Amino acid sequence: MSNNLLKGKRGIISGALDPNSIAWKVAEKAYEQGASIVLTNAPIAMRMGEIKNLAEKINAQIIPADATNVDELNNLFTKSQEVLGGKLDFVLHSIGMSANIRKNIPYPELNYDFFMKSLDVSALSLHKMLSVAMKQDAISEWGSVVALTYIAAQRTFPFYTDMAEAKSMLESITRSFGYHYGKKRKVRINTISQSPTKTTAGSGIKGFESFFDFADQISPLGNASAESCADYCVSLFSDYTRMVTMQNLFHDGGYSFTGISDEIMDKM
Repeated sequence: MSNNLLKGKRGIISGALDPNSIAWKVAEKAYEQGASIVLTNAPIAMRMGEIKNLAEKINAQIIPADATNVDELNNLFTKSQEVLGGKLDFVLHSIGMSANIRKNIPYPELNYDFFMKSLDVSALSLHKMLSVAMKQDAISEWGSVVALTYIAAQRTFPFYTDMAEAKSMLESITRSFGYHYGKKRKVRINTISQSPTKTTAGSGIKGFESFFDFADQISPLGNASAESCADYCVSLFSDYTRMVTMQNLFHDGGYSFTGISDEIMDKM
């Protein structure tokens, strides 16, 4: 049901790959709430995914961009404003990649070239996007930027390897840039720390299914779905959260603050 929370607002959604993607759900929800959207992803991801189907569904244009390439980001923000007819009101950063995880390289043996790529794609890309947006003055006052993160930035999860460092950096950039962009244009920047979610990327992590079930039994509300995460993103894009910035917001059914559950104790 639409409440027109984003009526008249314009935004960029990055990272939609297929209907399992959180970014895909966010795009659908934002459109449902009245927003006009530009979709973006890396060219290689676009060839692998189904983004054209989403674009048709929500009447959005697609502007390919490698989020690690400043020139391509400049083109993305310039063309997005042309397509949408004005400055942006929201941006979703849903970008992450680890070749170390894909190749099952254990944490003590990380390939450092892969590690640097993980940091660039998964964290520095946010800084680059924000820097380009600020230089172009592409985001309206009281605009909102949301990036997706995970609790491995604060706690150790052996299977998450170098993505833990990437998410820690992502959250730090959110705080640091949140200060500067807030002072300059009242743009707010937050991260959402989401439950384990059955996306294409998440399901590729070794042992994901077992951990998904574990987290679901720890969390008093159970794991948060991709759909509910999309609703949360929409609330952060809306005017109802104007004074929320520089925060890492846990959206995990209570997992982050639960020590142990009755269900896990019974199994022990």
